Amino acid sequence: MKRTSALGALLGVTLLPLAVSGANQTASLTVSATVTNNCTISTSALTFAPYDPVVANASNNLDGTGRVTVAYTKGAAPTIGLGNGSSASGSARRLFDGTSNYLSYELYQDSGHSLSWANSGLGLMTTTAATSKVARDFTVYGRIAGNQDVPAGSYADTIVATVNF
Repeated sequence: MKRTSALGALLGVTLLPLAVSGANQTASLTVSATVTNNCTISTSALTFAPYDPVVANASNNLDGTGRVTVAYTKGAAPTIGLGNGSSASGSARRLFDGTSNYLSYELYQDSGHSLSWANSGLGLMTTTAATSKVARDFTVYGRIAGNQDVPAGSYADTIVATVNF
């Protein structure tokens, strides 16, 4: 019996260091990310109904609407600008018939046509801070002033919409 006890004691002593050697060590792993401001912009055309220069008098304006759609990073509050167009004369926006005729028009931020929409200064559309990345629509109110004496034809212009974020 002593042999078995001695052998068991010997094995126990030999296995004891193996059980103790299972100690742990830890280290921290740092994880980080950077969220960048980003924005997308798209537009929907502003198409006016036919303009009739015979009945269009000074109080008979022709109105239409288009849309600028932007999606931007949560918390951002960008500005949206609309250029003067490819047929502008100075700051006056004009539709062009492709020959030598122009039809003047203006773009506004409000349905009352009191706040012109430009590409800088007070004419920029100032947005409120986004509560999510969901796209937001902004209506562009267009107006062709009455009493313009122009020949029949198809008139067009191209406006560049810019979002600054």
